[in-house]
Amino acid sequence: MGPSESLGLKTSSNFKAMNIKAIIAFAGLFLSTVSVYSQDTNFFIFLCLGQSNMEGFPGIEPQDKTPVTDRLKVFACVDFQNPERKKGNWYPGVPPLCRQSTGLCPADYFARTLVSNLPPHIKVGIVNVSVAGSKIELFEKDNYQSYASTAPVWMTAIIKDYDGNPYAHLVKMAKLAQKDGVIKGILLHQGESNSGDKEWPDKIKGIYDNLIKDLDLKAENVPLLAGELMSADQKGACAGMNVIIDDLPKTIPTSHIVSSKGCAGRPDHLHFTPEGYRELGKRYAETMLPLLGYKAAAAK
Repeated sequence: MGPSESLGLKTSSNFKAMNIKAIIAFAGLFLSTVSVYSQDTNFFIFLCLGQSNMEGFPGIEPQDKTPVTDRLKVFACVDFQNPERKKGNWYPGVPPLCRQSTGLCPADYFARTLVSNLPPHIKVGIVNVSVAGSKIELFEKDNYQSYASTAPVWMTAIIKDYDGNPYAHLVKMAKLAQKDGVIKGILLHQGESNSGDKEWPDKIKGIYDNLIKDLDLKAENVPLLAGELMSADQKGACAGMNVIIDDLPKTIPTSHIVSSKGCAGRPDHLHFTPEGYRELGKRYAETMLPLLGYKAAAAK
């Protein structure tokens, strides 16, 4: 074989290799495009985290068990037995939205109010990972272990349901949910276990920033809604914490505060009644709707 023939063979081999690389690159681009466009941009997903009030206090009234529109979905973050739900799947959005043993929470009437005010082609999905009694430190990405290691036995059982790491579990569930829709906001109700903690806003910022980064979101498109604790007019045991919560927008410009004033509370002065959860959830929705570009219907 002469030099020219040898050169021709090498050139042909190089050309084929370049073609194969181009085909692989194109296939990768095509598959990534398909993945992006498999998302339903009319499926609005909201992440929820916090402690017992965001879980929902046990006890669901008959009026809250009525079937809701099929436009409202809940993503099972753990397995349920009753109602039967398998982790990682969407189900009709009826309570409990967090875990089997939980009850009505603000996210219930947040979602119901949204679907009643959004155009009929838009669906709403809830992803709720909350832990009763927990300090916000349990959701800190890099420091949760030091808090989790001191948690009481009953809390440890809840943490175990979330694979030992509630923050990582929320991210994992959110990424699965993102395959079907678009994350439009984050709902927070927490603070009773951090009452009086002036560093709370900075801790929340750390968690929020990590969620934005780990889920490849843009803060300006994903506002954080923080609900106040039971208010002083309901003799809330931790009502003083609301002063700190109300200052959160100074630390997180994309955060918004949801007032709890007048939301009925239970005799324990910590948890809301079903009526209180309904009103608080409605207020979360009324705060979110303008951020989505919609207005809530005028009260009749």
